[in-house]
Amino acid sequence: MISKHSHEQSDRGEGVEVVQNEPYEDPNHGNGQLTEKRVYLNSKLPSWARAVVPKIFYVTEKAWNYYPYTITGKECSRNYCCFCSFLPKFSIHIETKYEDNKGSNDSIFDKEAKDLEREVCFIDIASDEIPERYYKESEDPKYFKSQKTGRGQLKEGWRETHQPIMCSYKLVTVKFEVWGLQTRVEQFVHKVVRDILLIGHRQAFAWVDEWYDMTMDDVREYEKNMHEKTNIKVCNQHSSTVDEIESHAKARVCQFLKRIAHPHT
Repeated sequence: MISKHSHEQSDRGEGVEVVQNEPYEDPNHGNGQLTEKRVYLNSKLPSWARAVVPKIFYVTEKAWNYYPYTITGKECSRNYCCFCSFLPKFSIHIETKYEDNKGSNDSIFDKEAKDLEREVCFIDIASDEIPERYYKESEDPKYFKSQKTGRGQLKEGWRETHQPIMCSYKLVTVKFEVWGLQTRVEQFVHKVVRDILLIGHRQAFAWVDEWYDMTMDDVREYEKNMHEKTNIKVCNQHSSTVDEIESHAKARVCQFLKRIAHPHT
């Protein structure tokens, strides 16, 4: 369903390009799947962020899925970060654990985050509001009823009455290490991540009839086809060579530095 969501959100050179999607074995977590993506999102940034990043810029995302444990990491692509040391180090790290409960395990990440300052945020896929531009009645868990499973509609208090039920616990760490912008950027990113998680999990529930009968072979074939279609939508707009993109980015950064050094020019 992530593949379908990425395809829907990709258009005119922006969205998600899948670079790698293949089996991966970890000595601690066992067999899983490694996925690497490039997320092009310049137009989705607020104006104060667009002012300091190159026009052609992407975030690299790597995800290791060892269900019921997954790790997702994002960092600035080298097209943005490698040229000038003053540019901020930006990263997002998400660890996910799934348990068959209603979100009642308050200590699930105590080992991973024992020294971190944490804010706990509950996400309710049925009751929490989403940005209006993303709302579709067909994807609203309050109205959706699965034909194959009989699950839904999720009315008020659904977490206390519905079975089966599973909670996706996510430990989200955002770092943007630059004086003067750190708090603003980190708060903005946390809000964006929360919206993405809310929308994505609403869709996963509302699309259940599409994936409920799939085998793992079906899933991999679906992902392969969807990734190819999505890459066409995104990559046709990024036909420049890596050298051309890096040259463009370097020129943009140097121009920004000049404006800082010579504010009256």
